[in-house]
Amino acid sequence: MTIEHSFLSRATKLIPTIAAPRDCDAPRVHGGWPMISKEVMLKDHRVTVDLNCPVARFPDNPVLTAKEVNQVWQDPGLQVTTVHNAGVALHGGDTVMLFRSHLRCGVSVLGIARSSNGVDGWRVEPRPAMTPATEGDAFAPGTDARALIENESGSVEDPRITQIGDTYYITYSAYHATVKNRVRVSLATTRDFSHFVRHGPVLQRDMRNVVIFPEPIGGRYAGLFRPNDTTGGEVGGIYAEIKLGWTSSVESNRWEIQPEPVMKTGAGPSAFSDKIGPGAPPFRTDKGWLSVFHGVRTTMDGGPYVLGVALHDLANPARVKMSSIPILFPSRADCRVEESAYTHVPQVVFTCGVVRRDDGSVLIYYSGNDTVMNVGVTHEDVLIALCESYGQDPLTGHLKYDIGGYRS
Repeated sequence: MTIEHSFLSRATKLIPTIAAPRDCDAPRVHGGWPMISKEVMLKDHRVTVDLNCPVARFPDNPVLTAKEVNQVWQDPGLQVTTVHNAGVALHGGDTVMLFRSHLRCGVSVLGIARSSNGVDGWRVEPRPAMTPATEGDAFAPGTDARALIENESGSVEDPRITQIGDTYYITYSAYHATVKNRVRVSLATTRDFSHFVRHGPVLQRDMRNVVIFPEPIGGRYAGLFRPNDTTGGEVGGIYAEIKLGWTSSVESNRWEIQPEPVMKTGAGPSAFSDKIGPGAPPFRTDKGWLSVFHGVRTTMDGGPYVLGVALHDLANPARVKMSSIPILFPSRADCRVEESAYTHVPQVVFTCGVVRRDDGSVLIYYSGNDTVMNVGVTHEDVLIALCESYGQDPLTGHLKYDIGGYRS
């Protein structure tokens, strides 16, 4: 069987495979434009992705919901309404999903689920892994524990995980309980996903999106940052900018943020025009660092979130090729829940984690409507081709290809 995915209708269907697979490594040409196609495996299904269908959804999405978590977290104080925005990592032969859930009281906590194949069969740990900090938690030397406890008293949210050596670095959003919209991205580390050490805020300013590159670049570590602004509706201004930061030590929380953004939207008809932010930590390919990000365009009926992709130069990640075409739009397929189940935010796809496999295929773990967790698959060659052939200027938004050339 293969999975056929329509980029326009956003529908996925299984179709029988009879003919031998074509040579998917060779670019195909349709009407004068290149078309690269890759066949990869998604569990026991052969999946085809290309420039028109860059991401194929797992047919059995969602892979984890509040229903499954509540079957394990049976204490009434731990019952949840959502499972979303999960960081992912490989550990101990499993894929580990560090997911965010809203408790019914409104506070967000982080839980852990593990899968042997990275797609389904998720096993939920019996208790949350991280809740708002208390004096009983572990703090790194020099951390102001009292200030950290106060700062994340409202919620812990949206973890991203970067493995460097045998240490997993987790950036997460820490919300104050009483100061409206006060949020700091904080750092925690673990080696076993059982014991976590908190290191405090990576910067002393409001922000929600920080991802760290998985290896040194020129002797220093790099990160992508999207600070918050004070604009109305949480769009525009620096909400539409991603900046690059450098540090000699991730655990030091001493980052030098470059003054100019490496990606900037804020104008035009782009699906990213009003808001942009790092999604999953970048991963290395032969052509550069691939980074999956999220973007928002305000409409008359809200602000749909889409997923985009950018290619950063290996030696200088400030040099960016940015696809103008989103790789995933939200659809009804992204939030399949029972009729009586809660749905948090409509028209949203959002990722905090991807896993690149040895064959170049990439599993994207994304939430639908901030409510459930889904899995999609793509291939690094398809993502790179989008960045190289259908890009936009990362600072002005001007298209790098000629739409007028498609006229009849």
